[in-house]
Parts: sequence; structure tokens; C-alpha cells
Amino acid sequence: MKRRSFLGTVASAGASGLLAQQPAGAGKPSLVQTPLVLMAPTEHGLEAAWGVSRLSRGFLEWETEAGTAGVAGMDAFGLSPQGDRVLRVRLDGLPSGTRGRIRARTTAADGESVLSDWKRFRTLDSGASSTRFVMWNDTHVNQETLRQLHAVTPAADFLIWNGDTCNDWVQEDLLIPTLLHPGGCDITQGRPLFLTWGNHDVRGAHAFRMSSVVATPGGRPFYAFRSGPVAVICLHTGEDKPDDHPSFQGRVAFDALRAEQTRWLTEVIRRPELRDAPYRLAFCHIPLRWLDESRQDYATGGFDRHSGRSRAAWHDALVSWKAQAILSGHTHQPAWLPPNGDFPYGQIVGGGPQPARATWTEGVADATQLRLKMSRLNGEVVHEVLLKPLS
Repeated sequence: MKRRSFLGTVASAGASGLLAQQPAGAGKPSLVQTPLVLMAPTEHGLEAAWGVSRLSRGFLEWETEAGTAGVAGMDAFGLSPQGDRVLRVRLDGLPSGTRGRIRARTTAADGESVLSDWKRFRTLDSGASSTRFVMWNDTHVNQETLRQLHAVTPAADFLIWNGDTCNDWVQEDLLIPTLLHPGGCDITQGRPLFLTWGNHDVRGAHAFRMSSVVATPGGRPFYAFRSGPVAVICLHTGEDKPDDHPSFQGRVAFDALRAEQTRWLTEVIRRPELRDAPYRLAFCHIPLRWLDESRQDYATGGFDRHSGRSRAAWHDALVSWKAQAILSGHTHQPAWLPPNGDFPYGQIVGGGPQPARATWTEGVADATQLRLKMSRLNGEVVHEVLLKPLS
């Protein structure tokens, strides 16, 4: 299968790239190992994460363009944020659409202290007249693809990394460079990050550690928000085979997670900022529709090209919400499936991990239209979809 053939090559190249990012020499490694990564923005704040080489504590200094300033440095239990691999600090309590700058101070247990450079930030603004966002998918630790994506992707209100950041979490030390310093780039410079989980992101002995590195708005792998006229729901489609497949060795329970998301969906679509939005999109790694939905023989290597289990669980709620499009990855084959009589929402699917197959999708919305444009790294436009605002 085309989708599977890349794994051996990319896994080897990706591992070499990750090792190259580690500090060299026999001396003590640098205390701070990654850029300051800005994640999970909301209307009133965001979370920052960064990698460290040894036990440290950290806090954030922030200043807004309106002239306010402060320090964020408390975890949920009243302690200073601490860790020996990654530090995470949440900044909250800001007005909607706040613009400012932020930096981190890291202090090791041995007393060494490092102050990062300032980084610009902006909280989400549900009342804005327009918004711009971008989507990546299926990067699979391809360092060259990540570098090129970072180079061509413009500043935006948010970036959604829509699953399969890795090739399976077979080593714990892959997590931080893969998620916080992909391609050796500062990917949240000018675009804070949301992340959805793909099927490869839940594989490997260390997959359970991913949630300790990645922040989401509510601490769950599914969430919703609004930016300007666009309401967004992000969902976790789980694996591309049943939970009881022997390859998972009892490590997964995605049927229960889908059911939880179903209950959550019926409630969240009633929130006024989502219910009344002019544009309504859902993001999930495995598409809910596909070109060929033939039944798969899992015993002989078959896998789901679309998540039929997720669609069965969520379709009615998405239709009730008047979702206009689902944005996904997984197949490594770009596609646009327009709405039809059975599915009032369209389905957009991005490309694969190699530079020649990779795509990035930009959304730009204002009062008149939402334009979704999928492009290759060389600038070729693969698909362009125009959506009109809902009344």
C-alpha cells in the first residue's frame, strides 16, 4: 500500500534527524532543549511547553500591548510547574483577542537559570470579523517535510496539527523533539498550536506519555472553540482497526472514548458561540468519509481508510450542528468529497509525509465566505473550497 510503504524509510531518516537535535559533547547538556511552544489558545489564555534536560521549575513572564504584565507560575496543585523532561505553564485571565509577548524562565535544581527570548502571542477572539488558520497532517517525523511546511506556512490565528506526528512512540526520548521541536523548527512562531491525535500517535509502548507533553484547552483529546466567525470541533478518531485487534495487545479502548465524545458533542453543539457561528468545521485525523468504503479484512492486514465507527457515533450530532466540512488526514491521498444527499458535510483529506506528497491547508474566513485552500509545498493548489456563511 502506498500509505504504508513510507514507514521504514521515514522511520530511519526521522530517527537520525532527532538524534542530530540532541546536544553534542561530553559536557552537561543545555538546560533548555526546545523553543517555547505555545499551545491550546483560548479566548483568555494559552499554555506554553518546553523541553528541559534535567529536573527544573519554570514560569512565564508576559506583557500585553495594552500595558498590563504579570507572571504565570502555578500548577493545578499550587506548586511551581516542575519536571525533568518537559515544563508546562498555563496563562489565563486575559481579555479576548489580547496581543502581547511572553517568555519563560527555567531554573534547574542545581541553580542554573535560563531566560528565553520574548515571543509574540495572541489569544483567540470569537468576536473578530475574520480569522485565518492552517492545518498540517501526517508528518510522520519527516524532517525535511516539517522544515518546508514551517517555511511556507504563514502566520495565523492557529495551526492544527491533525494527527500522525510520529511513526509510533517506540522510544520515550522521541516525544519531546518530535512534538516540541519538529524539524528543528519553532513551529509556533506566529501561530499557536492545536493538536489532534492520529492512529500512529496512539501506538507504541510510550504513546500514553504524549498527553504529558501536549496541551489541549480542557485537558482532553477532544475540544471545541471559536475564532472569529469560525466554530471548530476537534475529535479523536482512535485507531484504524477494532479495539480487540491483536496488534494492540489490549492497550486501547477507543470505543469508550468515542461514546464519551458522542455525549460531549450533543452538549457542546448547544453552546451559543458554536451554535450561532457563521461557519462550522470539524477536525479529526481519520476521515469520516472516503472514496472507497469497502469492508476491510483486518486479519490479512486491512485497515480503515475512514472511521466508520466514529461516523456512526457522531454523524447525527454533526448534521444537527450543520457542520459544513470535516478536515482530516490518514490516507496520504489528498481528496475533496463534496456534500451529498447522505452527507450534508463535505470531507477534506490532506496528503502524505514525503515533501512531494505533503500538503497544507489554509482557511480564511470573513463575513462573505470561508475559503479552504489545500496546497503542495511547491505552491500548487490541489483543492480549493468556498463555503458561504450559515444563516
